[in-house]
Amino acid sequence: MAVKVAGRYGERVIATAARRLTRGGALALAVLAPLAGDWASGPRAARADGIMLIEAGAFWMGSDDDSPEEAPLHRVYVRDFWLDRHKVTNREFARFLEARGLRSADDLPYYDLDDADARIARSGARGDRFVAQPGFEEHRVVEVTWFGARDYCLWRGQRLPTEAEWEKAARGADRRRYPWGDEPPTDARAVVGRAYNATERGDRRPAGEGPSGVQDLLGNLREWTASAYRPYPYRADDGRENAPPDAGRVVRGASHDDPVDALRVTIRRLSSYDGGRGGLAHGHHHTGFRCATSEDLGGR
Repeated sequence: MAVKVAGRYGERVIATAARRLTRGGALALAVLAPLAGDWASGPRAARADGIMLIEAGAFWMGSDDDSPEEAPLHRVYVRDFWLDRHKVTNREFARFLEARGLRSADDLPYYDLDDADARIARSGARGDRFVAQPGFEEHRVVEVTWFGARDYCLWRGQRLPTEAEWEKAARGADRRRYPWGDEPPTDARAVVGRAYNATERGDRRPAGEGPSGVQDLLGNLREWTASAYRPYPYRADDGRENAPPDAGRVVRGASHDDPVDALRVTIRRLSSYDGGRGGLAHGHHHTGFRCATSEDLGGR
């Protein structure tokens, strides 16, 4: 069955084989053809093989058995939203840099281009082009600042997910420890325990996907979220979802060079805007991102 869905910024994409997954009831939308248009001329949809519907409902968030920052275990209601099946790649983010440059209109950095860990470089006779390093085009992008992640998603007509949305996509309706269930991590499920900067493509481990069909949620790279870092219980209306740009943000997930015992869907970390290497205005070799939207993509 072919389904027409609303594209970002008015574009249309054709998705086929829309199906209800047996776990979580997520709607997979497989993009069949590249979108028309020049990326550098303005906002366009990033190419991906799908964006997944996470249906509204309550779920168990947090943990009483791990770090105190993850407690207490509590129920949180999340409305319908859509989440990219995969993290953003170097190729996709290079197109954004060509369209928008390295800094925002208010001079906030998007990308640590000069960092040795960066996989995107300048190109062209005038150095005004950006290309992914050969062999790393489809690896998930690293060295993107929180502001770069935020504005990339806005450029696509989307947004960063909240930390509650991220955990619901990873956990579903039960209290599982990993996106795939409670079985221990394996190489087939997650990229973890690797050498420094040893990222991989994130679309080759379907055994590690979450209950909604979202892949690469644990391992490979941690992920920026929109949420300000505040104690639990989580409340979307307490200011954490409309905090100022300099508020510390939550980073979710685990990286390729994290130890295996760091893998769990409840782990949360603080990235603060402090001007240091750990701040929001710097990219990191262990952090990437994906985009979300509350727009009803299945209704058109």
